[in-house]
Amino acid sequence: MTATQGSPASSGHADIRITGARVHNLKDVSLVVPANKITVFTGVSGSGKSSIVFDTIAVEAQRQLYGTFSWFIRNQLPKYERPHADTIENLTTPIIVDQKPVGGNARSTVGTMTDIYGMIRGLFAKCGDPVTNNVGMYGFNDPQGMCPECDGIGRTIRPDLDLMLDRSKSLDEGAILLPGYKVGGLEWQAYGNYEGLDPAKRLSDYREEEWNTLLHGSTGKVELRMKNGNFKANYEGVYAKFVRQGVKRDLSGLSERTRENIQKFLTEGVCPACDGARLNPQALATTIGGRNIAEWSRMQITDLIEVLAAIAGPPEAAGPAGPIAEGARVQLQRVADIGLGYLSLDRATSTLSGGEGQRLKMVKHLGSSLTAVTYIFDEPSTGLHPRDVGRLNDLLRALRDKGNTVLVVEHDPDVIVIADHVVDVGPAAGAHGGRIVFEGPVAALKEADTLTGRGLSRAGAVKAEVRRPTGKLSVDNADLHNLKNVSVAIPTGVLTAVTGVAGSGKSSLISEVFMAAYPETIFVDQSAIGASSRSTPASYLGIMDPLRKAFAAASGAAPGLFSFNSTGACEQCQGKGVIITELAYMDPITTHCDGCDGRRFKESVLEHRLRGKSIADVLELSAEDAVGFLTEKPMLTKARTLVDVGLSYLSLGQPLSTLSGGERQRIKLATQLHRTGGVYVLDEPTTGLHMSDVDTLLALMNGMVDKGNTVVVIEHNLDVIQQADWVVDLGPDGGKDGGEVVFTGTPAALLESTVSLTGEYLRRYHAA
Repeated sequence: MTATQGSPASSGHADIRITGARVHNLKDVSLVVPANKITVFTGVSGSGKSSIVFDTIAVEAQRQLYGTFSWFIRNQLPKYERPHADTIENLTTPIIVDQKPVGGNARSTVGTMTDIYGMIRGLFAKCGDPVTNNVGMYGFNDPQGMCPECDGIGRTIRPDLDLMLDRSKSLDEGAILLPGYKVGGLEWQAYGNYEGLDPAKRLSDYREEEWNTLLHGSTGKVELRMKNGNFKANYEGVYAKFVRQGVKRDLSGLSERTRENIQKFLTEGVCPACDGARLNPQALATTIGGRNIAEWSRMQITDLIEVLAAIAGPPEAAGPAGPIAEGARVQLQRVADIGLGYLSLDRATSTLSGGEGQRLKMVKHLGSSLTAVTYIFDEPSTGLHPRDVGRLNDLLRALRDKGNTVLVVEHDPDVIVIADHVVDVGPAAGAHGGRIVFEGPVAALKEADTLTGRGLSRAGAVKAEVRRPTGKLSVDNADLHNLKNVSVAIPTGVLTAVTGVAGSGKSSLISEVFMAAYPETIFVDQSAIGASSRSTPASYLGIMDPLRKAFAAASGAAPGLFSFNSTGACEQCQGKGVIITELAYMDPITTHCDGCDGRRFKESVLEHRLRGKSIADVLELSAEDAVGFLTEKPMLTKARTLVDVGLSYLSLGQPLSTLSGGERQRIKLATQLHRTGGVYVLDEPTTGLHMSDVDTLLALMNGMVDKGNTVVVIEHNLDVIQQADWVVDLGPDGGKDGGEVVFTGTPAALLESTVSLTGEYLRRYHAA
């Protein structure tokens, strides 16, 4: 790649050099990132960290790497534009380990994602009883091994008879509930006119033979009467017909309404043929140590490690199974070492959290012998208990020590302190950020007058005076997943923190059992917002409609004129503000729309003003500035909620698709802040938050409680935990070793607990 005249690093690899970066809010940023070191990028949310690391360094490294491939291969890969920067030099091959979902494919599991399942398949093929030497036979994604009933998915979608038929009625009374089967209609006649069925007889009185005929019959003819005459058709049972037309048919060509009508009568469940094992009987007949491969896959990883260790044995006594078993054991141990030993190989990747997925991506690279690679991580501590952050740090150091450059975007002080070099971006967010406010070692950062420096050097305090509960919300004998007959009372009218290591049962207890028991509870998580690509904070919060009306009242024009999704949109870019040109075999070219100067509206629309500003001017305002501009109470109140949840830097017109998981959670929370007397559950709301922003979040949650609400927060952040009124700690560890309540009480009492891992790390936090 591009050469440089700068001083090379000690290993012979040159430092990464950037000059004049102007991506997003970056203001002509120039910096040097040392090679073969751990560099942590810090700063408040929206300061520009990701713009440097992901949108500048990572994008350009990928763009240049893909440029070395043939045109055919390049056409199959994602396409990237060159970032706005004067120069980006000395890039090496990038490996990006982010928090994007690892995939919702029903065939993807922890075992397949990490490639460990392939090693287990090899072990069963060579050393199972009986020996088959056929690896494909143990693959649920291979026709040789997959269950023929569910095609290796482990679950089947089948018609639900209770939804299709009302057994308390006869055919004459409308027993068939499927759409289009109106009594007397053509579809109904296929059964009401069939000589083998009595249309006046209730379905509940059918003999077994009649019931089978109604559902699965396939013999004989039935006469259908139509306006232009009668004709005879082959008889087909109602269940068999629905399976043929609604289950086995490709529904992609049907209308959305038709698909929805079909799906109303379908239920998903464990495959009855393989009982969820995904494999055919021949594959399941092979065992090692009395267990088949599906039973191995269901085991907790820490237990499977012990099984493999026993098979591998000492090197001098290793048999043919030894090397394979040892290789799988080493890989599984890496999974356990990053705090995921509570998972099983058959766990679907679609059920993993962002943090779990990111750590599993790391495992794939730990056994690699590649060097001189640039590893890029996006807040790898997300979802980690303080106990497990130390394990994460060991992995980051191991990657560096192999001769790689490690770049980490992070807020957690425990990760920041292991950096060889820190780049602090700020000083604030949005338009107030985009500059480098500090570069250097961690020790110097602690003395720096930046938000990060002050956050690292501050001392925390446990809440001294806690609120008195107004009541309680009880959960009794919960046994979902790994919960072990848990009974616990969540106090009302206070702030409760639910804590514990990953896999301890926090989400099972609160997000599932508690939510099911108290469905009126408001659950605010970090999942994607169901909105179009054109959605903005203004539209999501309900500001756009009154804003358009305000412009219409001030100008006398129609409200629709002030929408970039309607008549007011720039005709050249269709209201997008940019024009994207797709060129075959080449990177897409996104150009600024000259027709509207990137502002998305027609020029004639921008001539209309509200208190001196055009509609585009208002949408470009940050939430903080919008509060100062808007005077209309409905809009002002909603804009203020963005400030209250720590999103003062977001512009009203910023696409929601650009928000991080933490930002999505907070904007959801902004829509709920007007409520009083409710129960809120917040799932790790500090995700993506800088230390200084945690104080804002705490003030927000305390304000919600002071208004009469009950707030329950699932959290690892010790600053939040120590400022709660009540703590429920689960554990003592994860998976089968968790699922118990090990502590309930105040933060002060938690500080003294000798049985809680959270209490132990809270003491360490105060001793540091």
